[in-house]
Amino acid sequence: MSNLKNPLGLLMAILIRVPLVLKTILLHSIRLSPVTGKQDLRTELTVAILRSIIVFTSPVGKQQNDSLRDPGIKGPMWVSKVTLPRPEDDVQDAVIRAIEELKVGDESYNIPGVVPVEAEWTGYRSGVGKNAPQPDISEEAKYEELRKECKEDMVILYLHGGAYFLLDPCTYRPVVTQLSKRTGAPVLSVRYRLAPQNPFPAALIDALVAYLSLVSPPPGSLHEPVPPSKIIIAGDSAGGNLSLVLLQTILTLRRACPVVRFHGRDVPIELPAGVATSSPWCDVTRSMPSVFHNSVYDYLDPPTQNPEVSYRPLAVPEDDVWPVKPPRVDLYANANALLHPLVSPLAGRAEIWQGAPPIFIAMGEEGLSDEGLILARKMHRAGVPVIVEQFEGMPHCFGLIMMGTPAGRRFYDNTAQFCRDVVTGTLTADTPTPGNVTYIGYKLRHTREIPLEKAVPLTDEEVAEILRKGAQWRVEGEKELEEEWLGKAKL
Repeated sequence: MSNLKNPLGLLMAILIRVPLVLKTILLHSIRLSPVTGKQDLRTELTVAILRSIIVFTSPVGKQQNDSLRDPGIKGPMWVSKVTLPRPEDDVQDAVIRAIEELKVGDESYNIPGVVPVEAEWTGYRSGVGKNAPQPDISEEAKYEELRKECKEDMVILYLHGGAYFLLDPCTYRPVVTQLSKRTGAPVLSVRYRLAPQNPFPAALIDALVAYLSLVSPPPGSLHEPVPPSKIIIAGDSAGGNLSLVLLQTILTLRRACPVVRFHGRDVPIELPAGVATSSPWCDVTRSMPSVFHNSVYDYLDPPTQNPEVSYRPLAVPEDDVWPVKPPRVDLYANANALLHPLVSPLAGRAEIWQGAPPIFIAMGEEGLSDEGLILARKMHRAGVPVIVEQFEGMPHCFGLIMMGTPAGRRFYDNTAQFCRDVVTGTLTADTPTPGNVTYIGYKLRHTREIPLEKAVPLTDEEVAEILRKGAQWRVEGEKELEEEWLGKAKL
């Protein structure tokens, strides 16, 4: 994908995809496309082109570096870069306490340490053109200008997507600017540590540092303390996963360790106003049926799921980033930890969610839809006010990649309305919700309510068995890799 950064590379990328574009247009026009009646031509072309671009063939380090390139800051946005200073190790101790409280077996994980966390304050900037440069002023002055325009007292803590090993707050500026514009709130977008260099639970520790930094600002912070009741945690894809596991961590710590030492102060662990997610990645094994059944609508190819063959790690040229030593089959976590609730929220018990604030889940008719719907079912059974919206025929994170479409605008509008409702108290943890998914039809022409209990025809027992099999292939594959690695080391 790095070739798209220069004009010649972009031209070549366009030329080699001309046959794909023409074929897609032809099949769509004569209504022989497999997505006829589910996707308009723009959506179908977007999915087809993205599917052709997202091919993981280069070394992981190169893929990662290419995805981190800063596009610069221009247009209707304020961005103030900050570094949240390293707190005491108590934050890591708290996360480990939550991990241990939720363990169900012999899950293993790294102890990553606590580090300073970089982040970006982002807000909508009115009255400027799309190419207007940001003024050459200090980060503090930028924050002050941002706060003048972001008049609401809520704050959105945003955790970006990218499968836990790609992307960055700098690539998400247009997304969080849209959220700021629609809510009137500033957004703190977190540069959490990426795998495979920093596997689970490094990102979770960084996310908790960011959350506590909002509640109890470290010395030298630009912002004033933000009450938890004014914070919305938000994220997409892997960032949706991280948003949900951060909430699970907070819920668990409230029961097991309700106070954390943070920059010399004892900070109570309190719940945010709500959590808003887009296409959350709830099953890191990607084992649910929709991964395959909905692949025609999505640009993410389904993973190999063959029980006859031990699962192998991402097959790309080696570099100093991947594969790791000792070997793992998964970029993000050890194979025996893939079903830990703080890795794959889908695998957790429904009781973990008891007492949670309202949760918003938006998704397309995509590969990850089953896991999101089943998790929402668990939340509802635990008494959580959960609002679910599914858009017919839409791919993964459609609102982020197709902002200007009717579906994209509705996604941002509804997310913003949820944020306002939970902060004003219109929607609280005690508000009863019907437990439905709102299914939004093709081109927004109709909607219908589907009970979460009927949205996915799998029982909890069937889900657990599918997850167990998906994880077991990886566990067996990782053992084989370790044996091979140890054998080579002895030579």
